[in-house]
Amino acid sequence: MDWPTIYRSKITTPEKAIGLLKPGQRIIIGSGCAEPQTLVKALNNLAPELRDVEVVSLLTMGIADYTAKEYSGIFRHNAFFVGANTRAAVNEGRADFIPIFLSEIPRLFKNGLLPIDVALVQLSPPDEHGFCSYGVSVDIIKPAAESAKIIIAEVDDQMPRTLGDSFIHVSKLSAIVETSTPILNLPRTEFTEVHKRIGRHVADLIEDGATLQMGIGAIPDAVLSYLGEKKDLGIHTEMFSDGVMELVENGAITNEKKTLHPGKIVSSFLMGSKELYDFVNNNPIIELHPSHYTNDPFIISQNKNMVAINSALQVDITGQVCADTIGTRQFSGIGGQLDFIRGAARAEGGKPIIALPSTAQSGQVSRIVPKLDPGAAATTSRGDVHWIVTEYGAVNIHGKNLRQRAEALISLAHPDFREMLAREARERKVSLT
Repeated sequence: MDWPTIYRSKITTPEKAIGLLKPGQRIIIGSGCAEPQTLVKALNNLAPELRDVEVVSLLTMGIADYTAKEYSGIFRHNAFFVGANTRAAVNEGRADFIPIFLSEIPRLFKNGLLPIDVALVQLSPPDEHGFCSYGVSVDIIKPAAESAKIIIAEVDDQMPRTLGDSFIHVSKLSAIVETSTPILNLPRTEFTEVHKRIGRHVADLIEDGATLQMGIGAIPDAVLSYLGEKKDLGIHTEMFSDGVMELVENGAITNEKKTLHPGKIVSSFLMGSKELYDFVNNNPIIELHPSHYTNDPFIISQNKNMVAINSALQVDITGQVCADTIGTRQFSGIGGQLDFIRGAARAEGGKPIIALPSTAQSGQVSRIVPKLDPGAAATTSRGDVHWIVTEYGAVNIHGKNLRQRAEALISLAHPDFREMLAREARERKVSLT
């Protein structure tokens, strides 16, 4: 196949590429830091010529002007995960949210439950065989593109070439827009003394040779900062950032003790700094796979000593975890929390962990609560919860009755709220000693 000729024949301008869209179509936009911003800007410019276009995406870190009020009737956003750039539109009723496990999203495309007409993707330049890499985000966008009728690619020479199940041949692309722009990055979140205390408690639960899943943010970064002396840690996760790179470089992460993909960091996307992107470029220890693989609880459970670390907004005294809503307001999404909680629970020696500060709003509100706020979603059921960690310690409530759970969880609450929680527990007929 003369792929260079095929490739050159598909190069066009952003405006002509987006001109392939038709009114009434469903499009998907590349995820995370791999949002094809040049194509999204062209999409907004073409808006007057379109109507009733559904825009589907996972979390995106770039622009999301298609959610603006002035595009009503032109674009309607449908989110699998709500971020800062789409939160207002969802909660004001101008956009929609689909509650679904990250592991199950690709099946929507494959089975035709949510067919994709057009995929807007950001890719690395082709290699000597004509294959482009999806770079920093494979997650749901690769399965979506494989099901799409039209694939419009922004080929950016600054996109790293990640390995694994992360490639598409240029012959599959409908149009190509070449760019040279820095890949979106994600600055680190500063962590506080509270985050450090949580990080130490979580680190104490992690044994040498464990395989880890954790997200991005203050708590995961705090945990990673206490793992430098650990040995032969491995990574099987849906996402990772700079802290993982640093533990590889200092020798704490070797992946040698993993029972699935030994020697490899397995993920579906990553977000971080340019240094991280340089680190993953063509790096044979990094494998990116679609989320229906990385987040499959059966796959996750094959990692011996799997430790899954996830966060929460609230935990009630029976163990219900709310991680994606604030009352009735959608804050984020289900994501992969339950995928990994269940996968780790079924792994030999596995530890599913929910870690959160004990308070919010500068200490004015307890995150350990008698009951979830009205309208709040139970992201992870009380039957799935094992370890809960706050700055006040770590408890395992799996197999505990309601009285034992209440006592354990109240011990993790801020002291200012423990009396209130105990009183509420007694009123709910949970007899406390």
